[in-house]
Amino acid sequence: MTTPTHLRVVPVILLGLLCLGASCSGDDDDGPPNGSGSQGSEQAEAHPRVESLEPVDVSELTRSERRIWVELINDQLSPCGEPISVGRCVAEQRSCRACVPASRYLVRLIQEGYERQEIEDLYESRYGADSQIEIATEGAPSRGSQMAQVTIVEFSDFECPYCGRAHPILQQLLHDFEGRVRVVFMQYPLSNHPHAMPAARAAVAAGNQDRFWEMHDLLFEHQQQLEQEHLESYAERLGLDMERFRADMESSETQDRVEANKEIGREVGVEGTPSFFVNGRRFGEPPQALADYVREALDD
Repeated sequence: MTTPTHLRVVPVILLGLLCLGASCSGDDDDGPPNGSGSQGSEQAEAHPRVESLEPVDVSELTRSERRIWVELINDQLSPCGEPISVGRCVAEQRSCRACVPASRYLVRLIQEGYERQEIEDLYESRYGADSQIEIATEGAPSRGSQMAQVTIVEFSDFECPYCGRAHPILQQLLHDFEGRVRVVFMQYPLSNHPHAMPAARAAVAAGNQDRFWEMHDLLFEHQQQLEQEHLESYAERLGLDMERFRADMESSETQDRVEANKEIGREVGVEGTPSFFVNGRRFGEPPQALADYVREALDD
């Protein structure tokens, strides 16, 4: 995941952000490289430079930061694919509703201390013409309204400590944006986490008895207790049919479902956990930025 190079925060907060922004890795499989580059081959039309945008507050930026923002809004293309800059899109009040949130997004990234190239990469991932992908999530467990405006697909590992730290963030998101956010869970147990695959199978087995999310929560709440006896105790706590639970945990069908999730993850470039995709676009910021990202997406 992309981590800011220089954050304008006190050292204690910086340490927390860096911890949350990290991810687990370790599988030997090499996923496809992340997409990068410009937003399509078209260049923005030549226009007078845009220096300010009335709907976008830049009052908290320093003079040098504001200069960077002006450069960015004149360089980055409109999110709606028009051959004009995002700044020109706002200044001319074009019909693209995403231009104002996109310009504000650039302000936030600058405030959070990202370097120029990092900001361009994050903007490309979020608004680039070729950066939106389809993820095959049919049949995967989800929380939130099926009609939600924002869908977050999470590839996760129950033993990964960074996934554990992201868990309450997602819980809070579902609460704060009730009805407007949906979270889809995809299994991605890493080979260097010995308890991750059994925990993934336990979650699938619980899901066969309609208790996936209850098991999911227990596994993240007890990440240091993922031995077989612990998994069975969680199943008993949930009132599952234990004979069926044990059989499902050991079945080849359960293993195949987990492996199928991992293969989908590899196809979309997942290299570590947790990995998030918001409305089909890779989320490259630390998990604690998800709330801001979602709020901005709801404004698009």
